[in-house]
Amino acid sequence: MTFNKRFKYHNGSNQPTRKFRIFLLGLSFILIWANPWGLTRADTPPAEMLRKHITRHDAVLIANPSGKIIFAENADTPLIPASTLKIFTAFLGFNILGDKFRFPTHFYLDDKMNLKIKGYGDPLLVSEVVADIARQLSHHLKTYNDLVVDDSYFTRPLTIPGITSSFEPYDAPNGALCVNFNTVYFIKKKSGKYVSAEPQTPLLPYVIDKIRASGLEKGRIIFSQQRNEIVLYAGHLFRYFLETAGVRGGGKIRIGRIDVKRDRLVYRYISRFSLKELVSKLMEHSNNFMANQILIAAGAKVRGAPGSLDKALSVGRSFATEVLNIRNLRIVEGSGISRSNRMSARMMLKVLKAFRPYHYLLRHEEGEFYKTGTLQGISTRAGYVESEGGGLFPYVIFLNSKGKRAKNLMSWVRQVIDQLK
Repeated sequence: MTFNKRFKYHNGSNQPTRKFRIFLLGLSFILIWANPWGLTRADTPPAEMLRKHITRHDAVLIANPSGKIIFAENADTPLIPASTLKIFTAFLGFNILGDKFRFPTHFYLDDKMNLKIKGYGDPLLVSEVVADIARQLSHHLKTYNDLVVDDSYFTRPLTIPGITSSFEPYDAPNGALCVNFNTVYFIKKKSGKYVSAEPQTPLLPYVIDKIRASGLEKGRIIFSQQRNEIVLYAGHLFRYFLETAGVRGGGKIRIGRIDVKRDRLVYRYISRFSLKELVSKLMEHSNNFMANQILIAAGAKVRGAPGSLDKALSVGRSFATEVLNIRNLRIVEGSGISRSNRMSARMMLKVLKAFRPYHYLLRHEEGEFYKTGTLQGISTRAGYVESEGGGLFPYVIFLNSKGKRAKNLMSWVRQVIDQLK
């Protein structure tokens, strides 16, 4: 066997030639010291290996259970936090609304027997809930004329930076009276008929034209702020379930306002989900719509109705400064979907320290409570690593360099922590 004329494996006596031995020695030197594949030397400290994966566009911060920082790289660099920002928004909601807060929805009758529905931002008015509300209302009335929907508790339209007009659920717009996250999930049968892909949700005639216009064979339709689609769809869904419950309406569905001095309150629905339960679902599904509903509701409570994004952001910045001692936080919405949000790893560490009593609301896997964030070219992760004694090591990974995944750094983060256990 011969490689080529220059490097023969043997010299005829089954012994490696001198030139071949020199070649092997040189190759070994390259593999060991040049380390072209990034192989880890056993004596390299985990902190040093972790730093090798961090560019100037990234940041990593780790603290021990008492809050002392044990690793920091670019800790004060403002970066895009992506969906880890939801931890800040949730904690803001707990402090302003209360962790036991439940969103209300009110139902009135006016002197012409028109049924009026006023929303206050409940993000979980899903079909099952609307059906239950209709059954409860059937104990208070049997007929009504017009169905009047009132979404005046939030300003309209609400424009959230980063939210586009796509058909993706994460682009669902916000409002004071919304049902089913402002979406309808459908499929087109071979017969050409459109049907609901969710058995609990009817496919109402109100949405058929919008589905046809989309050109989709299946998927989700997102209602927009245009032509009052959001609030009118809520009215159509409520009327469907009211009829199912035996409550008949003889008029039309229209937008209006509650007059608390003249209209009679007939039913007050209080959400079956506390804010803690809502946040648990928010963290599990990383729902942008829910995060911004909480943010705007918190702003409305502090600055008064109608809730607006400007009021909410003002409250958020004041809260960051006065409660968390975070200065120069830049947020333009509460979910992390906007690339204009900026936060340093040290800021997020302060949020994690404050959020510690609620850490169990985050996703829990393999001894870690965490929230991830992903945008194009952005990968973030923040949470707590459990120690054997029950302590929590908070950490922050903000990677704003393309092609990197925060998850891939977790083995080094754990090794840095293990050195202190």
